Amino acid sequence: QVQLVESGGGLAQAGGSLRLSCSASGRTLSSYAMAWFRQAPGKEREFVAGISRSGSSTYYADSLKGRFTISRDNAKIALYLQMNSLKPEDTAVYYCAAKISGGVYSTDTAYNYWGQGTQVTVSS
Repeated sequence: QVQLVESGGGLAQAGGSLRLSCSASGRTLSSYAMAWFRQAPGKEREFVAGISRSGSSTYYADSLKGRFTISRDNAKIALYLQMNSLKPEDTAVYYCAAKISGGVYSTDTAYNYWGQGTQVTVSS
């Protein structure tokens, strides 16, 4: 069992930046493809970004390319999401997820482990 813990959420102004982190207690993340998802109130959970096990390949939702950057540090057992030029529509709970086998998928049902989520609120 892998327990994922997100941190770094909070309140930001439009145009600002936040950096989310995800760690796994007592486990390395290098065995898993990882991703960030988000869920806004009244909406379904959506794919934000994903990264391969080695970190050599990254994937983004088309609408977020250029503003968000996913990265990982396998030595520090951490996953990151750098969010720049934030917009009010980025307001959501952000989740990190780990996938045991295969590569990055954009569907949440493909992921085996989830964090509890961290709230990001962007004010206009």
